[in-house]
Amino acid sequence: MSNVLEIFNKIDQVVWGPPLLILLVGTGIYLTIRLGLLQILKLPLALKYLFAKDKDSQGEGDVSSFAALCTALSATIGTGNIVGVATAIKAGGPGALFWMWIAAFFGMATKYAEGVLAVKYRTVDENGQMSGGPMYYIEKGLGNKVLAKMFAVFGIGVAFFGIGTFAQVNAIKDVAKDSFNMPIVATAIILTLLVTLVTVGGIKSIAGVAERTVPFMAVFYIAGSIIILAANASLIPQTISLVIKSAFTPTAAGGGFLGATVMMAVRSGVARGVFSNESGLGSAPIAAAAAKTKSCVRQGLISMTGTFFDTIIVCTMTGLVLILTGVWQSDLEGAVMTSTAFKSGLSIPMVGQTIVTIGLIFFAFTTILGWNYYGERCTEYLFGVKGIKPYKVIYIVLVASGSFLKLDLIWVIADIVNGLMAIPNLIGLIGLSGVVVAETKAYFKQLEDKKNMQVNMKVDLNN
Repeated sequence: MSNVLEIFNKIDQVVWGPPLLILLVGTGIYLTIRLGLLQILKLPLALKYLFAKDKDSQGEGDVSSFAALCTALSATIGTGNIVGVATAIKAGGPGALFWMWIAAFFGMATKYAEGVLAVKYRTVDENGQMSGGPMYYIEKGLGNKVLAKMFAVFGIGVAFFGIGTFAQVNAIKDVAKDSFNMPIVATAIILTLLVTLVTVGGIKSIAGVAERTVPFMAVFYIAGSIIILAANASLIPQTISLVIKSAFTPTAAGGGFLGATVMMAVRSGVARGVFSNESGLGSAPIAAAAAKTKSCVRQGLISMTGTFFDTIIVCTMTGLVLILTGVWQSDLEGAVMTSTAFKSGLSIPMVGQTIVTIGLIFFAFTTILGWNYYGERCTEYLFGVKGIKPYKVIYIVLVASGSFLKLDLIWVIADIVNGLMAIPNLIGLIGLSGVVVAETKAYFKQLEDKKNMQVNMKVDLNN
């Protein structure tokens, strides 16, 4: 097993080498410049759209814009927020959290562009369901079927072997065993049955579960994190200082921490940040394409908030708790490391453990559901609707087997397929950036014209 792990680690280092890191962050920087810092200037409007009724909700689509976002968030707010942050800080030190922030900031522009293109180039399959995402905007927008098919193949790979199954199932198994002493076989059986029951109903069933659970689980986890941070408020300034300092200087070894270079911090932060918020990966636009809306820009803005909530808020909470409690320097790893940090952060240890346990189980379960849908749409693109049932059977079998694999190998495999999936999508985003900019300018000009018209009407009435 050690030889296999070593081989996969070498592949991972090649995939997640400087070229992909530059392409990921570089695409975000490029889109940020072309869109004029849209992720800052238009974030209030995006949040307003998220919580306001969509007047364009009668547009084509399978679910509401909010349900589409919840489906995307169900897939993004997962073990990356609990296990992924712990893994990043364990490998790259506290500085990894800073690079997660940087990747997320520019990733918001990337996620916006993905949402815009998803709705603009979406289509309807033979079953009458919406299909969209990078495979469609790469083919229809760029006219490149080879890249589109590459994305779909890698997308199925991520669903089967990356974010979708093994990483989530393994995390649930670990936390169930640690907190409830639940046998691995029992966890595998219960999880498989629940996934089967929900995914049989397709996007409407998955979105229905996501719409109910995602807001609850996010608020529950954030509230618990705030309680711990408030209880240790005096440590927050020095914790943030350590995060920033470690982002630009090597982190010395200490306790169970082996030390980390700046490059390790950058690589861990960006890779785990992408694993968590999926900006640039091309997954979220598959859910965005199902939204009932007439405006691709509006859906792009709503999609953008996903990265904000996932990394800027939820991952930050986890990272600060891990660092200020000092657990990041222990010999622990993964979900157990985060669970221990939350235990030690509160005077009542069981409360902290319960927050992580419930949060992780909900996060991981909904991620499994979301990625089932993503992989299904990639399968439909490649093989038509006849491929959906075989895909679902394989997916469920992989969910059932995920509890019995080792954590190290799981994360390496997940990293590799994530990186491969991102490459064709990022090429598509850069190639279609002009379309995104044109749609954005046209939308905001229309808003401005509408606003001016209303002002003129009021002036005329007053006269």
